[in-house]
Amino acid sequence: MRGLSGLVNREHSENGRGGGRRAAGGTAAVVLAAFGMFTAGCSAGGTGVQDEGSAHAENAKSVPSANVSAGGTQKVDRVNPVRLVKEDPKVSKRIKSDLKPCGRDYPVDTSYGNMTGGTQPDVVVNVMSCVDSVGVGTYVYRMNGTRYENVFTSEEPAVVSAIDRGDLVVTKQVWVENDPVEEPSAEEVTTYHWTSGRFAQMHWVRNEYSGPVDGDDLLATEPPEPPREN
Repeated sequence: MRGLSGLVNREHSENGRGGGRRAAGGTAAVVLAAFGMFTAGCSAGGTGVQDEGSAHAENAKSVPSANVSAGGTQKVDRVNPVRLVKEDPKVSKRIKSDLKPCGRDYPVDTSYGNMTGGTQPDVVVNVMSCVDSVGVGTYVYRMNGTRYENVFTSEEPAVVSAIDRGDLVVTKQVWVENDPVEEPSAEEVTTYHWTSGRFAQMHWVRNEYSGPVDGDDLLATEPPEPPREN
């Protein structure tokens, strides 16, 4: 599997932006630590989010069932996230080809929660790279009848999703032209709410890791486009 450096370099070639590089704080390790803290915080404040961690395909069930205990706690059997991704026609061939075990485990994190009002909890699947353990694709699956369907897709370097209080929160690192791979310039956090059968953008925040110190103009991106129609 190609590492984050290859993904970012390709992103530069396809989406290069003008302007000089600002000094950016953090390294790839810091990015990963921030992601861990972010998802943990969302789980604590969310609605029934269950983080599965790296997936063992042989131990995961393909179709979940849910029930509510006397105390009102919803219990969910695990899905097979690797199978969901591999059999999803909306997932790119590159992601499917690169999705292989990193030793014993697949580089996949899975969360469950209620966002779309379906008959079963929704499933968020984050796919990471083996080399860098950085998100390369994130997907949301909603139960439709007897099977899950893809209702959200984002495939780009350093992107992850989490469920927070019934909404979908997508976080990605941002590189601009000449940024070192280990020093992204910013982080963008977008919150989506399920409405009228789709995820609609509610909030968008861009956090700059550091400001210019030599008079250079700030570099900024436009708010992200709405998610692909699914």
